[in-house]
Amino acid sequence: MSVLSNAIQVNVEEETSRITEWIKRHAIHEFKRRGGVIGVSGGIDSSLVLALAVRALGSRNVTAFSLPEKDSSPESLALATELTNHFDVELIVDDITPALEGLGCYTQLTESIREAFPDYNSATDKVKLVLPDNLLDKPGLNVFSLALLRPGEPERRKILPPRAYLGIVAATNMKQRTRMMRLYFQAERRNYAVIGTANRNEHDQGFFVKYGDGGVDMQPIRHLLKTQVYQLARHVGVPEGIIERTPTTDTYSAGSTQEEFYFRVPFALLDRIWLGMDRGMKNEEIANDLGLQKEQVDRVTADILQKKRTTEYLRTPPLHLE
Repeated sequence: MSVLSNAIQVNVEEETSRITEWIKRHAIHEFKRRGGVIGVSGGIDSSLVLALAVRALGSRNVTAFSLPEKDSSPESLALATELTNHFDVELIVDDITPALEGLGCYTQLTESIREAFPDYNSATDKVKLVLPDNLLDKPGLNVFSLALLRPGEPERRKILPPRAYLGIVAATNMKQRTRMMRLYFQAERRNYAVIGTANRNEHDQGFFVKYGDGGVDMQPIRHLLKTQVYQLARHVGVPEGIIERTPTTDTYSAGSTQEEFYFRVPFALLDRIWLGMDRGMKNEEIANDLGLQKEQVDRVTADILQKKRTTEYLRTPPLHLE
């Protein structure tokens, strides 16, 4: 086993206990809340957080919410149901489609999509944002393309002009902000804390919506790389169907994996390269340890640093004068 493959392993027993005690201390003793609410998507991160919250607070003091909208995959609700049944947690389904329609989300989204594809039909076509292919294969800037999938036709892709891209992002970010608004409403009714589900990959590289899924009371797994999330999920008994599911964004009408939408490298390698950076290893040392070419590691480390730099404003609290 390589040095980095060994170093990324977590003592799951100790880490589970540490996070569990942290949730309990902050939710009950510091925030003075009776329990916690969690938005569950059927994904690995929210599933792990729910399992940890149950250990910390008890299943009767945790309420899970599935907050689908018309572009959500039915699989997400099915897996969320399996998860909450497994951990004996109440699941409340709150379809936010009417709220998003009232906010103009889908109208604004359609208008921005039609700047790239004037013939876009929201009733039959599906779309997703994608970045260039795997960074391990070839270099490429983080320039988003819009992929359009129409029944009976090959997939079409176009690089987005800035106005169209910003319009699509602004419209879809309404989804996460509406979900967080609903979670806080439900939490305040119960005197519960809102427990977030972001891991380190998402938080440090800016894969979240400011005052959306980033607007929570606590982030118990924010220090864990995705690979480590899987380690803990297996330890605490997250259902295998969730563990085996490919991580998705579940934001766009066409299914999009987190790798093709944002990270561009398989998590198993991305996390080990990142850990090598944390340990002060040179790119050549990382490459030798993982059996990669130095040029591949150069591209991945540069991408990590660029995303951290360009998304710093997402992690910046509101500025104020002293």
